[in-house]
Amino acid sequence: MTRKSIEVEGFSHGNLPIPAGSRVGPLLVTGGIHGLDLSGKEPGDASAQSKRMFGNLKSILEAGGASLEDVARITVHIKVPEVRSALNDDWIEAFPDKDSRPARHTLVNEQLPGSMLIQCDAIAFVEEQHGE
Repeated sequence: MTRKSIEVEGFSHGNLPIPAGSRVGPLLVTGGIHGLDLSGKEPGDASAQSKRMFGNLKSILEAGGASLEDVARITVHIKVPEVRSALNDDWIEAFPDKDSRPARHTLVNEQLPGSMLIQCDAIAFVEEQHGE
């Protein structure tokens, strides 16, 4: 199988040589996705960062031939426990069907850089018709 790097305009890991995601066959895995807006800035509050993070996740998945429906697992890092409330609100918006949500693991990570309050990575399984 061939590995393909996934890039999305408006989202990057700065000057690091790391793609937003990688797809190998039906497996699509993202790197760290945070709440950068299209100008490359991190919004100031947790709610805005969380909404933007899910927007970036959706864009990266789509660039790899997937959708939120294809996500099997998400790991979320939050800087402080209070961010969990914004995360849960946006989680329900992104995955409204309680019987069809990906697994999620949320960790408090005080080491998130600068003003970053939330970051996630995801694993998706993409059926052939979605991205081939």
